[in-house]
Amino acid sequence: MEDDEPEIKTEGAPQTAEVEVPAATPAPAVATAAVEKEEPTILGELYSTFFAKSWEMWIGACILAFMSVVLFLIASPWGSSGGLGNIGANILDWMGMNFSESAPNGVTAIRDHRYAMLSVMMIAGALGAALMSKEFAIRVAPAGELVKGLVGGLLMGVGAVLGLGCTIGGFYSSWPALSAAGLVFLPALVVGVFLGVKYLLWEMEERPGWSMGKSYTALACATERTSFQPVAGVIVLLVGALFVFWYDLATEWVLVGFILGGLIIGFVLQRSRFCIVRALREPFLGGDSKPAVAIMAGILVAMVAFVTIKYLGLGSETAMVSASFWIPALVGGIIFGFGMLIAGGCTVGATWRAGEGHVKLMLALVGIFIAMPLTAEYIKPGFMAGLPESMRQEIFLPHEIGYTASVLLMLLVLFTWYYIVKWNERTGKLTAF
Repeated sequence: MEDDEPEIKTEGAPQTAEVEVPAATPAPAVATAAVEKEEPTILGELYSTFFAKSWEMWIGACILAFMSVVLFLIASPWGSSGGLGNIGANILDWMGMNFSESAPNGVTAIRDHRYAMLSVMMIAGALGAALMSKEFAIRVAPAGELVKGLVGGLLMGVGAVLGLGCTIGGFYSSWPALSAAGLVFLPALVVGVFLGVKYLLWEMEERPGWSMGKSYTALACATERTSFQPVAGVIVLLVGALFVFWYDLATEWVLVGFILGGLIIGFVLQRSRFCIVRALREPFLGGDSKPAVAIMAGILVAMVAFVTIKYLGLGSETAMVSASFWIPALVGGIIFGFGMLIAGGCTVGATWRAGEGHVKLMLALVGIFIAMPLTAEYIKPGFMAGLPESMRQEIFLPHEIGYTASVLLMLLVLFTWYYIVKWNERTGKLTAF
């Protein structure tokens, strides 16, 4: 399992016993000078504020919700799997495959696909943040873990296509968008994660050797004080921002907005260690409710803005409302949830951890690149055709029950989720350990 890296915390000076000194005795000048040298500079203090330790995840969740609102005002809310699927389709297309069903008009070039460029820039933003915080390193997990990364990515690719979304488009942006499919996708994810936890517990007991072996780390920060990583991080972020000049700023401003938005999102993802897998996994493993509550906070922020935008007609009412209610969301969510638990990160988690240097999550992205276009071409048409229309609808809740009832329903579901994870944190009833 790909766990989050521990937070880097600055340690204070060791405590010493107090010695009573007469008032008339002056403090030694040398000691005073030493203390003055240890005082950080103004810029050093600013740097430590952002990079000395990871941010609270709820802060990142709220910033990411705000960025999703910004993208919605530009064109459409934050999504992840669509961009990764486009990158995969381009890769397989370059290898000579023809996607007639999934892309009858040809595969959109990565450069012209807003979500593909968003995903590319998310990796760049995460890489820049990891370098600036001196947390970048090429981390090669044992062979069994690498296999799980690839297999988990393949399963996520299948689930994202069948469910018409991932943890972002099918859940984190879908709930604020008041999509009925999102209400099915989350419990389906939970079922998939639960099955994944059961599998990992079985593997630990029955096949512990599958994930054991040598791991390697390269290019890690040598020491805390001497490192070129922060300088390299600044360069990466500047180069990423300069990508906007690859476009006509007057006519392609939507792509420019998604490029800059992706860079910021990737940066925030890495600094806050945003992870929906943790939010859904921890109640079953350690009982910690903080990741789940952080996700809820972000959803609430986005919901206020999304509902306002849609109600006032400032954006499409059907944005992030997929035609996957209810069987596609159920089937896709279970497959996706199991895959992301095995891989150790969802599409977004794999993206920012790949930027941080985790080879296991890089292989998860490879699995997504392979599985999404192939599933769209060969599995999805037959799967959807075999379902009656009533099981694959596009339902925008306000069209069915009105805006007020829709918001109240979503708030009730959020409160129920909050109550369950808090209750479990106190009782441990749902916790494996």
